[in-house]
Amino acid sequence: MATAEAAPPAAKRIRPHHLVIGLGAGVALFTAVSGIVPLLTGWESDEPVHRTVFGNVPSVVKLAFYIVIPMSIFAGSILFAQRTQNWQRGGPDDRSTTPRNVKRRMADFRAGASMKTLLRDPAAGLMHSLIYFSFLILLGVTTTLEVDHQLPESAKFLHGDVYRGYSAVGDAAGLALLAGVLWAIVRRYIQRPYRIRIKSKPEHAIILGTFLLLAVTGFGAEVWRIALEGSPSYERWSFASYPLAGLIDGSGSLSGGHQIWWIVHVASFVLFLAILPVTMLRHMFTSPLNMYLRDKERPKGAMKAMPNLMETELETFGAATVEDFTWKQLLDTDSCTMCGRCTSVCPAHATGKSLDPREIVLKTGEVMAATGSPQVSPPIGLDAEITIGADSLFERITPEEVWACTTCKACDEVCPVHIEILDKILDMRRYLSLMESNFPTELGSAYRSMENSGNPWGMSQAERAKWTEKLGDDVPIVDGTEAFDHEYLYWVGCAGSFDDKNQKVTQAMAKLLKRAGIDFAILGPAENCTGDPARRSGNEYIFQMLAMGNIETLDAMGVKKIITQCPHCFNTLMNEYPQLGGHYEVMHHSKLLEQLTESGALDLSRAVLEDRIVYHDSCYLGRHNDIYMAPRQVIGRLGGVEIVEAPRNGTTGMCCGAGGARMWMEETVGTKVNDARSEELIDTGANRIATACPFCYIMIDDGVKGAGKEEDEVKVADIAMHLVEAIENGERADTAAVHTAPDGAPVAGA
Repeated sequence: MATAEAAPPAAKRIRPHHLVIGLGAGVALFTAVSGIVPLLTGWESDEPVHRTVFGNVPSVVKLAFYIVIPMSIFAGSILFAQRTQNWQRGGPDDRSTTPRNVKRRMADFRAGASMKTLLRDPAAGLMHSLIYFSFLILLGVTTTLEVDHQLPESAKFLHGDVYRGYSAVGDAAGLALLAGVLWAIVRRYIQRPYRIRIKSKPEHAIILGTFLLLAVTGFGAEVWRIALEGSPSYERWSFASYPLAGLIDGSGSLSGGHQIWWIVHVASFVLFLAILPVTMLRHMFTSPLNMYLRDKERPKGAMKAMPNLMETELETFGAATVEDFTWKQLLDTDSCTMCGRCTSVCPAHATGKSLDPREIVLKTGEVMAATGSPQVSPPIGLDAEITIGADSLFERITPEEVWACTTCKACDEVCPVHIEILDKILDMRRYLSLMESNFPTELGSAYRSMENSGNPWGMSQAERAKWTEKLGDDVPIVDGTEAFDHEYLYWVGCAGSFDDKNQKVTQAMAKLLKRAGIDFAILGPAENCTGDPARRSGNEYIFQMLAMGNIETLDAMGVKKIITQCPHCFNTLMNEYPQLGGHYEVMHHSKLLEQLTESGALDLSRAVLEDRIVYHDSCYLGRHNDIYMAPRQVIGRLGGVEIVEAPRNGTTGMCCGAGGARMWMEETVGTKVNDARSEELIDTGANRIATACPFCYIMIDDGVKGAGKEEDEVKVADIAMHLVEAIENGERADTAAVHTAPDGAPVAGA
């Protein structure tokens, strides 16, 4: 049985905060030495086209520069090191770089560093790119000047055409930075989109003001320098500064004006260094690190493994304190950019629930910051009336927020810096469920039903195969005690067995398997719930009880291949049962139907639906397991269909509201998630809605009916049902054609 994720022993000996301080000290020392070397060597360029470093800057100011800047860098490294000490309070999480994952890690890092993830929102992405890339270029411009300053005359390169190009690059980057900062100011304080407006704090103004000051004073110092030097012709390559220099040429004291602009510019950079580790600006460093560490051994759709609860000596389960999270989960809190994209896609938040995924991250960071030793600044400024008195996540996070989550994973998927929000919520659910018994009342009934009846519906296991009665003896049923001599086990699932709507899906799927000549059987009464509702609601005890019983049955029979129509069963069997020793080849029915229709095993040459159809993405099929196209391919191969897409589809699709065991919880606050989603689907003008999940089928069908649409107006059904109907439509048309005379009159005896 798998145990909780652990880091290699060597990881315990690493002291990241020492590395941060060492790196900061190295950079500070290099900066200080870079000011001393030119004084000792006296190397200066005698080229006609070049820039004199520290020209017109008094010696005392130069001395202050090489004292204050290194001290600021070193002080910043200490403040960063204190934050890394906070991360070390978390438990182990093996995110080591190995030959197997290094390529994926570098790809994740490149996607973030190149702004690919941010550019999924073009406006915000472009605005950030203007600030980010231009700042890096300007930092490179300054560093290049300093490197050239250290070299002997024969090795200096920043002169002639190289200098001209250097000047043009600097001005271009300066303009881009200025444009990006002004855009950010307009976006935050004039356009004010909801996800930004609700989290604007004074420190945002300080950060944007600092960047604006850097950009403006940078140009100011450049303009006055060029004017002081008499506006030489080669400075025309500073295409923005040169014309402005002409406007002030000959006015007042150019020397004094240049010195003031230069000093204010350096002071603005010192201010930048001062706020970097103590405001959200720190994400310049932490976000790329977080993106690099994204890859993990655990499958995307799997929750963290836990030890066998029957044998473990652990005294607490789940997460109630900062220390209960892993170090990576704590790094997440310092990597958040506060962009609010997670907020904007959360179905619970959008329908008036108390949950805001961004707040889960920030509130965790607030507790971490307030209870650290030493204390550090929170992820973003706190209102004065908010106090944190204990190292408890529930000082700031309410159970209502935790239980409102549908586990749709939209927040994780949209996050541009790969923060793992859902894991935190699920870990807190584990604590609330296992340690506090603090869960919605309705879940108690589902727990008892799973524990006593083997399914959350509370139905008798003897009824599991009752749906087969309408199909005669065509469906083989095995009792779980004999060797399995079929190619596939058809895992029907609880919804497919007991829910009236989904029994029709099961019957349709069985018909399709028979048509395609697939050798399969079902377990019937020997099949228990996979445990997904228990695990997603934090009750690991019931999950392990059900899962280990199922694994024992499957392994005893020798089952190798499993088909399931439920994405929740699919995800649990494929991604989580291996944590308990159950390894099977699991296929969702959408993928199997895609293969069967593509190969011709299911003949769709006459299958027809003369309808407009929209597909609703299942979260556990899509975002949890990256299956988006298979269901679309299946319905797209039907004759006569017109496929449309909802505004939110694929990776941005909206949840039906039933995931994370919400299927068994009442929704009493705000708009019902399924009602909101159903309205979106109805608004596409489709008269058919296709699903590929039993929960989605129930929720969307209820939502459509709640909107006043009858089945003859908008028909909701699983892809298997649409497929069977289309095939049978074609067969009826063929039969009618055979029994009709050429002149249209019925054939005698037909």
